[in-house]
Amino acid sequence: MAGSPLTPLGWGADRGSDGGPGGEFDLASWGRALVRHRWILAGAVAVGLALGAAASLLMTPIYTAEATLQVDREGDKVIGAGEVTPLDLGISDDEFFQTQYGLLRGRSLAERVSRTLGLAQDDRFATRMTGRQVQANSPVARPRVVIHLLRTHLDVVPARGSRLVGISFSSPDPGLSARVANTFADDFIAADLDRRFQSSAHARDFLKRSLADVKARLEASEGDLVDYAASQQIIPLAGNPRSDNPDAGQSLAGADLEAFNTALAAAKVDRIRDEQRWRQARDSGGLAVADVLQNPTVQQLSQERAKLAAEYQDKLSVFKPDYPDMVELAARRTEIDRQLKLQTASVLQSLHAQYSAALASEHALAGQVDKLKGAVLDLRARSIRYTILKREVDTNRALYDGLLQRYKEVAVAGGAASSNVAVVDRAQAPRRPSWPKPLLNLIIGGLAGAVAGAGLAFGREGLDQTVRAPADLEGVLALPLLGALPPLQKGMAAGDALADPRSPLTEAYQSLCSTLRLASPGGFPPSLSITSAQPGGGKSTTALAMARNQARLGLRVLLIDADLRAPSLHTMVGADNRVGLSTLLTGAARLEDAAQAGEVANLFLLPCGPISPSPAELLAGNRFATVIAQAMAAFDIVICDGPPIMALADAPAIGAATGATVLIVEAGRTGRSQVRDALRRMEMAGCRIVGMVLTRFDPPRGAYGYGYGRDRESA
Repeated sequence: MAGSPLTPLGWGADRGSDGGPGGEFDLASWGRALVRHRWILAGAVAVGLALGAAASLLMTPIYTAEATLQVDREGDKVIGAGEVTPLDLGISDDEFFQTQYGLLRGRSLAERVSRTLGLAQDDRFATRMTGRQVQANSPVARPRVVIHLLRTHLDVVPARGSRLVGISFSSPDPGLSARVANTFADDFIAADLDRRFQSSAHARDFLKRSLADVKARLEASEGDLVDYAASQQIIPLAGNPRSDNPDAGQSLAGADLEAFNTALAAAKVDRIRDEQRWRQARDSGGLAVADVLQNPTVQQLSQERAKLAAEYQDKLSVFKPDYPDMVELAARRTEIDRQLKLQTASVLQSLHAQYSAALASEHALAGQVDKLKGAVLDLRARSIRYTILKREVDTNRALYDGLLQRYKEVAVAGGAASSNVAVVDRAQAPRRPSWPKPLLNLIIGGLAGAVAGAGLAFGREGLDQTVRAPADLEGVLALPLLGALPPLQKGMAAGDALADPRSPLTEAYQSLCSTLRLASPGGFPPSLSITSAQPGGGKSTTALAMARNQARLGLRVLLIDADLRAPSLHTMVGADNRVGLSTLLTGAARLEDAAQAGEVANLFLLPCGPISPSPAELLAGNRFATVIAQAMAAFDIVICDGPPIMALADAPAIGAATGATVLIVEAGRTGRSQVRDALRRMEMAGCRIVGMVLTRFDPPRGAYGYGYGRDRESA
């Protein structure tokens, strides 16, 4: 472009990833791309969610049941008489547990489970697991299929840092999953017991033979004992645990001697007690004996005598002893004394009788004990052989009982009680499927949709050449962006917005004019043409706003409607369009006759005038340049509202006649290729483009400097 220090970067140049040439990655630009194509992103996410939901509905539900086992490190080994000690396997803990996990996953355990549940007898298990009809004609092939399915759907999960192992099985049937998981646990324990049982086979055989020999000896010794006891008339009885004599209580004579001896001791105690009571009563005269004092009759007579004595003493103070009442009381007292003596004598006689009976009983028991002593001594002489035979029987019985107990322990050595594996939690039929997981499928579908949507958004962004933000223009060429103008508010006309000095649009145009004055070396260009890459970009509004702004500064401004094909300025300001630029170009009128005063002081309008059938011919040659020269001589600033560039020659001709040109680009509608083509045509015509203006740009609140204006207007 002649006379312009700013030239395009290259008509086919691509902008950098940051919106600028050769720039680095700019996350904000990609974020704006996602916001611009948010409906594509939302649609892709919705499709992904729908696919995830459809997959969750169409997939066959899989139910996983888990049983928990506790596997202890040590095994059990039977040694000696009932002694059980851990068996040192000579391997590390990790090797031991890895061996157990391998046994759980092994083929032999799967075969055992298949036999236990009878899964190889028909095809229903394989059909249910695979979801299709599976038939194995060979009786060998069907078990292989079942075992493969069991091992494939089995999962052994050891709990880290513990001896717990989870056995889980997955299938489309929750009951089948729980049944198979529990069978794996039970059969694993049974297999362990079988291995232990087989390892103790030698011990069982040895104990069985030894048990038979000891049993024969026990039976022979018991027979000898019974025969000897019958021949010697020895009747064994239950022993007395309180006796230290090993022979006491072993026969009838010994039992009698012990019983009579005990009775004799008790009789001696009774005799001594009764003798002591009788002697005490005899020596004290009877009245001081406890038995006499405790006798009810003696107590009653004593009470009556005390009453008579008290009454006698009471009346003695009044009557003499020979008084009849006093004589009667004395006689009654004498009678009571006689009865007391008789009752006391009766008690003493009773005590003497008790003593005599106790003495006789003691003598009788002593005689019987003397007789039994001889019988017991004779029994002891005959019991020596009996004791020897009985001890032999006891020895054989103890040995037999020990071997029998050990044989039983060895027989169940591989049982659950001695197994190092135990079921902690049995598997329960799950209520909910473990797969598919709707939430996980939705998350995966949503993420996949988001990735696909972002890819589509970025792809469309890369293919989309539409200018939407100032960064899009700055990335196309090195021309400055003079300003970005906001769109009109809904329901508001351009004239009304420009008439309000506080509106965001008015302030944006004021900023645009200030930038334009600073962008040119001599200030605001004396002659300026406004054009756009395509129609409807807001160039007429921009031209009118810039003209009004300069006129308010006290400069004489002529606004020319140079769009000879679709003029609009006269409509915007309500001017007469019968005389205008077209009449000047044809020589039918003069500038001072065609220029009309505007609604703002110092602002004049040269309308388009009657539309010519050949606008390009009117603008060709020097006629338009002559009009511009005349206008510049009469006015301080001349602003031309030119037509859009498109494929016409009008705009380049107008731009070549003026000193500067401003290109209007409509955000969201003008493509970058259109801007490049427009700049190329203007350059070829020799136009001096001072910058570009982005119109109808609606940034996020607070971006690019328009948030303050809008907030103030709403306030």
